[in-house]
Amino acid sequence: MDQITYKDFAKVEFRIGEIVEAINVEESDKLIRMIVDFGEELGQRVVYSGIRHWYPPTDLLNKKTVFVVNMLPKKIMGEESGAMIFAASTEVSASQGAHNEEMSILILEKDLPKGTKVF
Repeated sequence: MDQITYKDFAKVEFRIGEIVEAINVEESDKLIRMIVDFGEELGQRVVYSGIRHWYPPTDLLNKKTVFVVNMLPKKIMGEESGAMIFAASTEVSASQGAHNEEMSILILEKDLPKGTKVF
């Protein structure tokens, strides 16, 4: 495990986003395309995530969860993905094919406003 300093960690900006739209990407068996609302300051962003194996899009609608919002956008399916969903997973060892066995997005205990900073 690589260790980082607090200064390194402080560079990552976590925000609460509400998933207002989610659809399976037809050209992929892994991807879901979401529209995520981060509130007034950051607005809505397209976010692609490889979570289709664990979540049907309908289970994600109107869920608030944590996203990393200050990563460089990545072009996926010809479109920029503007954040990364924060999730927990168990992983099977590399000798067994290295894939995530279980995965869960993190659901908030309290209903906090979209765009709230997480630290």
